Amino acid sequence: MARRGGRGGEPTAWSKPARWSTGLLEPGDWRATWIGLHEEVPRRFVADTNWIWFPDDGPTESLPAGKRFFRRAFEIPDDRPFASVVLRITADDKCTIYLDGREIGTRAGGQATKEMDLTFRMRPGRHVLAAMAENAAGPAGLIARLQVDFVHGEPLVVRADEAWTSAAAEMPGWQQPDFDDSAWRPARVLGPVGMPPWGDVRRAEERRLAARYLRREFDVARPVKRAVVSVCGLGSSELLLNGRKVGDHVLSPALAEYPRRLWYVTHDVTDHVRAGRNAVGAILGNGRFFAVRSNVYANMPTYGLPTLLMHLRIEHDDGSITTVVSDEQWLGTSDGPIVANNEYDGEEYDARKALGTWAEPGYDAAAWRPVDRSPVPTGTLSAQMIEPIRVVERITPRSVARLPSGSQVFDLGRNIVGWCRLSVVGPAGIRLTLRHAERLLPDGGLDLANLRGAKATDVYTLAGTGTETWEPRFTSHGFRYVEVTGLPHEVTLESLEGCVVRDDLRTTGTLRTSNEVLNAVVANTIRGFEGNYRSVPTDCPQRDERQAWLGDRLQVPRGEAYVFDTAAFYHKWLTDIADSQRDDGAIPDVCPAHWPSFTDNVVWPSAAILVAEGQWRHYGDRRIVERHYPCFVQWIDHMLSFVRDGVIDRDTYGDWCVPPEDPRLIHSQDPARKTAPALLATSFLAHDLAVLARMADVLGRPDDAARFRAEAAVIREAFQRRFFSRDTGFYDNGT
Repeated sequence: MARRGGRGGEPTAWSKPARWSTGLLEPGDWRATWIGLHEEVPRRFVADTNWIWFPDDGPTESLPAGKRFFRRAFEIPDDRPFASVVLRITADDKCTIYLDGREIGTRAGGQATKEMDLTFRMRPGRHVLAAMAENAAGPAGLIARLQVDFVHGEPLVVRADEAWTSAAAEMPGWQQPDFDDSAWRPARVLGPVGMPPWGDVRRAEERRLAARYLRREFDVARPVKRAVVSVCGLGSSELLLNGRKVGDHVLSPALAEYPRRLWYVTHDVTDHVRAGRNAVGAILGNGRFFAVRSNVYANMPTYGLPTLLMHLRIEHDDGSITTVVSDEQWLGTSDGPIVANNEYDGEEYDARKALGTWAEPGYDAAAWRPVDRSPVPTGTLSAQMIEPIRVVERITPRSVARLPSGSQVFDLGRNIVGWCRLSVVGPAGIRLTLRHAERLLPDGGLDLANLRGAKATDVYTLAGTGTETWEPRFTSHGFRYVEVTGLPHEVTLESLEGCVVRDDLRTTGTLRTSNEVLNAVVANTIRGFEGNYRSVPTDCPQRDERQAWLGDRLQVPRGEAYVFDTAAFYHKWLTDIADSQRDDGAIPDVCPAHWPSFTDNVVWPSAAILVAEGQWRHYGDRRIVERHYPCFVQWIDHMLSFVRDGVIDRDTYGDWCVPPEDPRLIHSQDPARKTAPALLATSFLAHDLAVLARMADVLGRPDDAARFRAEAAVIREAFQRRFFSRDTGFYDNGT
């Protein structure tokens, strides 16, 4: 129980009694071993295509610097439904890629291709691939292979060959589908993929693994007084004791900067353990530990295969202790019902492979094999001190509509983040596919264009045992609409419900007005907050990104704190930021650095200081400043090294997604709408220094405070000289 002093000096009433459990306080308290199931993830290489280049250039080994332009038209027939369209492409030194006139990406280097899932950008009919290839000097070439897989029959393959047209000079509209390229030259085939000087060219590895099921039985000789388990199951995990799930967490534990830190969770499991024979089991999913995309595809690091560390402490009335840990006495299998899982792409579950009572004592595990000792992760084990992710709400669909294809589309009435719980009846072997989207096309089908490469597709194969109820464990989607394909009969609204999944943060405030439009804006804003709580603040919940970009949270947390109790959440994220910081002080643009991006720009990493300031001011808790102050100082000193004559030009993203002059554009091309990088970087650095000086004041560091104020004064003066025009009254171009 606790109480606090009141305004008049009188203490408040005692609080209600509460309990808490401590985790393992020292690294040496862990007596467990990291375990898992070893599996080779083979490298994959591009085949069945060629290197090409402009025909008039000389030997490929020594070409001059310059740009070359390439086009290839192809047609998808109307009478052949297609299942997937994948493009693999790269160039030495670099290429910019266009589909039907729209830029869709870039790739550099001849060692590995960019892999692009174009399925949802395609329609039957004519399409044009185009690429601008740039050579800095030396070897030059372009390689590409597009494959259209149809529901039935052989695929359509578009290789890099002489069917591509090429030009040495850029022409207006050259990448557009209706451009007349009849005067362009057929590309020259340099040779097949694998030729020197490039050798084998890598492509993306498979990122969907089967879940790992691990189990062990153990005996408890005396009555149980208390039992506590601490567990770190990477990437995501679920623990069971005697057939019952431990806790109500999902997608646990929290995401981390894995080379530096590993979060573990602790549960009181006294009511799960009994005297006599017991069994413990764990299911391991990929999470982000086994990266959702490959290093080849998106430079995303993989930290290892799914792995488990568990320590169960059982106390008895006589003071004795029984300890059960993860070790080589456990058995494991990957031949269970979760046959594939990936946070971007979805989960595939085959109920015919259900393992029955596998987490209960007495189960016949003769077909299972001994687990492997996993490589020990390098990160520091730390207790997860934030609210867990839970299923916080379940939503009944508003309507269901049948498409001409036979698929049925459920409408949940609003966007949510999470997954669906399915309840169906059917014969064994029926394969149900659930695809998720935020919008519909005019014909009522799913609009999947904004998902980019995320498949956002769950698959359930029926066991044929009557009413079957299932929901995924190791994936998540951002969606309003769900297309269910595969059932031979109609479904009802009761066949499916939406499960809202997020960090279970306590609500701290609400706003209700007499204006329904304003109320809707507030509600949508709060749902935007909720949809991006995934133990880190993500940028989006639906496409193949879902990263904790720092620039997205420069000011947002100030408002969030009036809606949710975000104190622990952002304290944890600032720990992620500090863990991601390099030894030279640089902070990446994404933390944890699951998309490593160290651009040494000022604006995005400023979030470290500004988020801490907002939390400090809102909650009046200076501990967040005390803990992370060294990180802020190291970063500020690193950025000051780029200052020249009081100005710094280190800005990467500009006015990100400023409203463009044409709604078809993502980024404006109009110079009058763009703010100069040096103006943004210099103004942000001056502000950061001022905030850091105030932090130094409150921490009792007067020398630091004086230094930061002096640096800020120099930068402010230089900013005024460089950017303010007395004639116009504007700074720079007035944006």
